[in-house]
Amino acid sequence: MTRDLQLRTATVEDLEWIHELRHRVYAHELGQHTPNPAGKLHDGLDGDNTYVVAARGSTRIGFVSLTPPWLRRFALDKYLSREELPLLAEQDLFEVRILTVEPRWRSTAAAPLLMYAALRWIASRGGRRIVAMGRTELLPMYLAAGLQPVGRTVRSGAVTFEVLSGGVDELARATTDRYRTMLERLRAQVDWRLDVPFAPRPDGCEHGGVSFAAIGTDFNSLHRRHEVVAADVLDAWFPPAPGVRAALADDPDWVARTSPPTGAEGLLAEKARARALPMGSLVPGAGSSDLIFRAFVQWLTPQSRVLLLDPGYGEYAHVTEKVIGCRVDRFRLRREDGWRLDTGRLSAVVTHGRYDLVVVVNPNNPTGRHTPAVDLRSLITASPARTRWWVDEAYLGYVDMDESLAGLAVTDPRVVVCSSLSKMYALSGMRAAYLVAEPDTGAELRRRTPPWPVSLPAQLAAVAALRDPTYYEGCWRRTHALRRQLADGLAGLDEAVVVEEAVANWLTVTLPSHGPSAAQLVENCRRSNVYLRDLSPLSCAYQGRTVRIAVRDAAGNARMVSAFRDALDAPRPGRAPIVPMSRSTYASGTTG
Repeated sequence: MTRDLQLRTATVEDLEWIHELRHRVYAHELGQHTPNPAGKLHDGLDGDNTYVVAARGSTRIGFVSLTPPWLRRFALDKYLSREELPLLAEQDLFEVRILTVEPRWRSTAAAPLLMYAALRWIASRGGRRIVAMGRTELLPMYLAAGLQPVGRTVRSGAVTFEVLSGGVDELARATTDRYRTMLERLRAQVDWRLDVPFAPRPDGCEHGGVSFAAIGTDFNSLHRRHEVVAADVLDAWFPPAPGVRAALADDPDWVARTSPPTGAEGLLAEKARARALPMGSLVPGAGSSDLIFRAFVQWLTPQSRVLLLDPGYGEYAHVTEKVIGCRVDRFRLRREDGWRLDTGRLSAVVTHGRYDLVVVVNPNNPTGRHTPAVDLRSLITASPARTRWWVDEAYLGYVDMDESLAGLAVTDPRVVVCSSLSKMYALSGMRAAYLVAEPDTGAELRRRTPPWPVSLPAQLAAVAALRDPTYYEGCWRRTHALRRQLADGLAGLDEAVVVEEAVANWLTVTLPSHGPSAAQLVENCRRSNVYLRDLSPLSCAYQGRTVRIAVRDAAGNARMVSAFRDALDAPRPGRAPIVPMSRSTYASGTTG
């Protein structure tokens, strides 16, 4: 089937048509603006916002305008103050406006497709809420899409607009449920050129690990593992300790066919010995995700109120918002603060927030910042008695295991510490993790743990790893040197590229506004079999321009620098440049 219906972000050439179509529709057809001799309507947000264009062959059909929150201004600011419409102050709010279709195409799927494209683009940039201005006579169309009136109308010329809003997740579910058949048909017909997948993942969570699809999830082409640089997940670059390999190789036939200890007793005993913890405070899991799902589903309900760090590890938002349906707030980490966790500011929020659960990842993924244990301990000790704290220490070994709050978790029933052996001990494929809690909490979680939660190979590997701390401490030290090497190589590619080192086995790179988006760069790197992680869906704080890169060995790092250089220079779909306009140009006609 020929895919002649195209969706793309606007090019320079598209802008001329957009300005002309605006004039025809909003000046002549609707009377919103006074016609002008130039026959074009410009907009005060031109060059800063994004336009998505629908076209059939060389014929442009329609467009929609998207304004992100990092501009700190919206078209609605001309009509309503932040006091009159407080949602305009929300930090992850995107404005959708000027949905415009050429007259002859208005009875087609062009308008719904543009609205769907806007929703996908916003979700890909971490947007969580949309505000829109919809003409009152078209209100049924917007209601059918899931948008709801907020009780405000604005008037511009002869046109009255209803102010509408909706949550991105709720709009996505409504769209998928209501228009599934149409979307499946359009997917086969559309030449989708936006830097976001046509449809979200089936589970709605933006996990990493796309690199394994390049290797082959059917396991028929595992030789590809030698060709792919998998830096989109934070697996260790180094092999597990020699004792781990010996334990797995000793009698693989017996290891494969034998049921493991029912409750991973040997693993827990070794963990208790290595960290000087009471065994009754430990709960085993098949990776930290297993423990997160199991504990949160037990503790939380849709009425629970949860506080997450933003940016933060996406699994927590997925479980609390999409699986359980909790009321989730976000504590914003700020680039201008170096992504540092301000414990004083967090203390004030928790004290007044009446939260059931606060999640802190330390070191934080993806920002890579570590908060000293003494500061977190003081914060938690002073927090309300009703608030439970979940502290994720999956990467703490890269800092110092003495910074763990596991000792506090043993004595304070409000605190649970979760730690994985996957990333720090090169055991991601084994899926072995544990949490530390006050003994009564630990006992309750163990009662709800199915038998044999951790496989025998994973238990053997984890015990052997814990018995060789010297080997891993050396690997962690070498990781820091490799990370600095990678950071230097990337920073030297373009002075406008911002490289931020983490304290663990990754770094982040923010791309300049004149370069490709994070999604485009990630896609370009995949052509070289280099897989990086686009952080855009995790938080709008990244503005669609930041990637996370896991540290590899020296050869892998060199391949990533080379692929990154090629990706920066690769041709990409043209986007209209910022064109400064004078105040008199605005006055000649701007759309509302």
